[in-house]
Amino acid sequence: MIATSNITATGTRETYAAFVCDEISSQILLPVISERDWNPDMIFSGGVASAVRALGGMPCPEFLIVDLSESEDPRADMQSLADVCEPGTVVLALGTLNDVTLYRDLLHAGVHDYLVKPLTADVLRDAIRTAEEAMFADEEVDDTAPKGDTRQLVCVGVRGGIGTSTMVANLSWLFADQGKKTALLDLDLFFGTSAMQFDLEPGRGLSDALDNPRRVDGLFLERAVVKPHENLSILGCEAPIGGMSDPAEGALEQLVDALGENFDCVVVDVPRQLLGTHVDVLRSATDIVVVTDFSLTAARDCIRLLAHIKQIAPEADIYVAANKVGMVPSEVDEKDFENSIEHAVDVKIPFDVKAMMTATQRGTVIADDAPSARVSLSYLDLLRAVTSDDSIGKATKSWFGKLFSR
Repeated sequence: MIATSNITATGTRETYAAFVCDEISSQILLPVISERDWNPDMIFSGGVASAVRALGGMPCPEFLIVDLSESEDPRADMQSLADVCEPGTVVLALGTLNDVTLYRDLLHAGVHDYLVKPLTADVLRDAIRTAEEAMFADEEVDDTAPKGDTRQLVCVGVRGGIGTSTMVANLSWLFADQGKKTALLDLDLFFGTSAMQFDLEPGRGLSDALDNPRRVDGLFLERAVVKPHENLSILGCEAPIGGMSDPAEGALEQLVDALGENFDCVVVDVPRQLLGTHVDVLRSATDIVVVTDFSLTAARDCIRLLAHIKQIAPEADIYVAANKVGMVPSEVDEKDFENSIEHAVDVKIPFDVKAMMTATQRGTVIADDAPSARVSLSYLDLLRAVTSDDSIGKATKSWFGKLFSR
C-alpha cells in the first residue's frame, strides 16, 4: 500500500523518495525498488503537490520519483518542486498526459525523464537505472572536473557612464551568436540596464539567487532569466532603491560558479563600487576586462584598479578596452596612457552615435542590428582577444550567397 505523505525530518539525506497518485503505480514500483534494497517506506501518496509539501521540511533525497497525474499545471508544479530541491537531485516524472511539448519542457527544465502511464516494471527499471547512471556521472564530474572550464568574464568600468553595460550586452550577444550558451549577470541591483538594452523587463530571480546561490540550477534559471536570444540568458533586476540588502560574503563567487555549471560563458557586469567590499566576484573570473577612456582621471583609476585586480585575481587574464573613442578629444595620448598604466590597450571601440541610436530604437544591440559597423567589429576584436580565437566573425558569405540572401 502507499504510505501517507507524513515525513519526519531526520537530517539524513535519503537515496530516493517516490510520490505517486495511485495504488497500481505503487505496486509496480515496489518490486523494482526492492531489487536495489531501497526502503519501501519511502513511497508516498499525493503526487507532486505532496512532494513539495513534504520536502519543504526534510533533506531532499538524491533521486525523486514524482507523479504529475493530478496536476492541473505540471510546469508550474515542477517549478515549485525545484524550489525545495537541492542542486543535483535527479527527478523522474510520471504522468498520464502523452504530450511531446510537455515532455520537452520538462526535460528542458532539468527533469531526467518523463514516463507516461500505464507503467510497466521493465520501463520503470530502465528509467531508474539510467537515473542512477546520471547521479554517478554527476558525482564523477564534481570530483574530477577542474574549475574554470566555463569562461567567466568580468567587466568593470573605471567610472560610470563609460559604456561598460553596453559593451557587456554586445559581448554577451556575440558569445551567444557564436553558439555559446551564455549568461549575462548584471550586478547593478538598482539601475541595471542589461535587459532594457534588448527591450525586455528584467526577471525577478536575482535577489533569490544572491540569498541562496547554491539553489541556482536549470529549473531555477528557467523562471529567473529573460532570453533575447536562444543562447543568451540575462539575470538581473531593477530593485527598489534601498530595497535589497548587500550580498552576503562569498555569495557573488558562488553565484557566478553556479551559473558556470549551466552555461558555456558567464559575462558579469560589475559596478566598480562593489569591488571594495565584494572581491569574491573577481576571484571567480577567468578573464577580466577593464573599460576606460583616455582621460586623466581614467588613467589614475585604471592604475589603481589594475593593481587591485592583480592582487585579488592573479590567475585571471586582464584586458583593457578603451570605449567611446572619438566622442571627445583625448586628455591623455594613447601611448602615454599605456605607459602610465603599464598595460597595453587591447582594443579601441569607436563612438558611433548613429548606430547606437538606431539599435536602441529597434530594441536590440549594435552587434545584432549593425554587425558590419565599426563599433561592432571592435567588439568582435575584443571577443577574439579574450577567446584567443582569431577565426571568430571572420567567415563571410560568397558573392553568390550575398546576392541570394537579399
